[in-house]
Amino acid sequence: MGILACVGVVLPFPFYYWLWTYPQTWVDMCGRGRDPSKVMARVSHLLKLVQFISLFSVSSLSWPPPLYFWPLFLFGQFLNFRVYQLLGESGTYYGVRFGKNVPWVTEFPFGVINDPQYVGSILSLLACLSWVPFLYILLWVLGYVFMILIESKEDAATRAKSLL
Repeated sequence: MGILACVGVVLPFPFYYWLWTYPQTWVDMCGRGRDPSKVMARVSHLLKLVQFISLFSVSSLSWPPPLYFWPLFLFGQFLNFRVYQLLGESGTYYGVRFGKNVPWVTEFPFGVINDPQYVGSILSLLACLSWVPFLYILLWVLGYVFMILIESKEDAATRAKSLL
């Protein structure tokens, strides 16, 4: 089960890399009348489910969680929900890469925390270290670090030329 769990944990990152690097191919695949951000969100939710099932398959749940669990997990999820609240689906799911006009946001946590959604996700994962072997948390965190590096290199030439 270990190798399958590793694959499940890293599975979304090639997809995100492809969409970030070649957004026009995704827009073309989605076709006219389909919102590429909405389709990406649906695929991403499915991939997130695979990640969670992968972690669950190697976890050893025990209760109560260690004291560090609650602050890390709750603050991490707060950051995730706040990013989604501020950016919406299009901002969260690469709308700017698909040719959408996504307004620049400066409200907290933006401007205070670099990559707040990834930081929130990493904090939530670290909270689970008492239940999930380090290797799987590390792989998932490395996937986020990889995407932080990829997404930090904004290149207008790789944006989608038209939305639909």
